[in-house]
Amino acid sequence: MQRLFPTLLMALAAALPLSAQAGPKAQALGACLADSTTGKDRKDLARWIFIAMATHPEIKDLSRVDQPARDGADEAAAKLFTALLAERCQVQAREAVQAEGQAGMVAAFQTLGALAMQELMSNPEVAAAVGGFERRVDRAKVDAALAAK
Repeated sequence: MQRLFPTLLMALAAALPLSAQAGPKAQALGACLADSTTGKDRKDLARWIFIAMATHPEIKDLSRVDQPARDGADEAAAKLFTALLAERCQVQAREAVQAEGQAGMVAAFQTLGALAMQELMSNPEVAAAVGGFERRVDRAKVDAALAAK
């Protein structure tokens, strides 16, 4: 039970942005995207996702991102996206689009987004922060609910 909550949070984070079914071509593209990115690439992608999410009206007060940082994250994400689709995974991207359309691309990039989140979650400080809510969970209530028939 102790590992359940962080695992659930990582699963939720990995589900960003939308759920999509991956066909075989999207799976191949997802594998290529995973194999063709470095830890730095995935951190750059996570930075871009974070900055984009931080613009949401209900949470933007939690982060102060200036325009140069936003522009830098946009530039890094654009370069990565271009390199992945036009160079590193060109064949797989073309096949995924032709066979599965936009849904195939979304599914493939979900794989990469999940890896980007894992890259951040593997940091001990982030893991500790994610696990911090556990001490406030009513474990007895959760255990009872999960054991109920």
